[in-house]
Amino acid sequence: MKKKRKMGFAAAILAMVLLFAGCGQTETKTESSGTKSTGSESTVSENTQTESSTAASETEDETPVHVLALKGPTSMGMVKMMSDNASKESPADTFELAAAPDEVSAKLVQGEVDIAAVPANLASVLYNKTNGGVQVLAVNTLGVLYIVEDGDTVQSVADLKGRTIYASGKGATPEYALNYILEKNGLVPGEDVTIEWKSEHAECVAALAEDADGIAMLPQPFVTTAQTKKETLRIALDLTEEWNKIQKSEGTASTLVTGVTVVRTAFAKEHPEAVADFMEAYQASVSYVTENTDEAAKLIGDYDIVPEAVAKKALPACNIVCITGDEMKEKLSGYLGVLKDQNPETVGGELPGDDFYYSE
Repeated sequence: MKKKRKMGFAAAILAMVLLFAGCGQTETKTESSGTKSTGSESTVSENTQTESSTAASETEDETPVHVLALKGPTSMGMVKMMSDNASKESPADTFELAAAPDEVSAKLVQGEVDIAAVPANLASVLYNKTNGGVQVLAVNTLGVLYIVEDGDTVQSVADLKGRTIYASGKGATPEYALNYILEKNGLVPGEDVTIEWKSEHAECVAALAEDADGIAMLPQPFVTTAQTKKETLRIALDLTEEWNKIQKSEGTASTLVTGVTVVRTAFAKEHPEAVADFMEAYQASVSYVTENTDEAAKLIGDYDIVPEAVAKKALPACNIVCITGDEMKEKLSGYLGVLKDQNPETVGGELPGDDFYYSE
């Protein structure tokens, strides 16, 4: 990212002195007058141009930003800026996609990357493990969890009573988000609702195929993938909307969050202009992705995040955003608080301090 710097005072003065010196030594007129230029003018002019170029070069500094994102909804909002960066003749920044959160964590902690898109709770874990070594720049993805069924029997959370839900993500954020929503609606997980945990999303879909009355909790874009294989599969509940209903009734403003964009604290302190430039480009990229589904889907397919056809259908339900500042803190801190109440280890033992939330 281009880092804007103020021109050094001395460089500015030097450029001005040389410029005025050149004016003082110039005795020539235009070529049409027939008078030739003196050698001294040519020399001074060249020197002036050289010094001015040097001064100008000091006002802009290419600070490379190394970015790593997890494949899935959390990286979809970046595809336009990734494409724009790749189209440059000599791109200074680097973008990399990872398949597993552990890969992102390791490179971020080791300082191999500066900015990363990660699961929201992982950002909190990293903050605690590194003693504040990371800060969150933005919420990049809201909730992507949905209750699906092959039928029309579920219209509300209350309709889940007495039913079996096939789900994956036991001991992780999907379990805690589901438990929170069930409990806040007066249902006891394991008693009022049976949750049959599977190791993979595909197993949940397979279970639905064998159980005509079955219900599953699936994330996007896997919901869309499953629907391409079974067209009668219906989204019965959007768990982000159900979470927001609870928050509204309690007068709070958190929401279900899937992913965030974080920066190494040291990098943010050393290169605030680079971070600002990144965020400006990132905001524009997210706007492009959310407003141009077909074009964004092609980019998502090109970067092998998910197939283009799946992305085209899934994008509107992937809840891609770029929420920063106070709104980010309000939504994310409340979400992390819910996770901590369910299992403190999910957020690294303790909730992050105020310095976790980046502000310019």
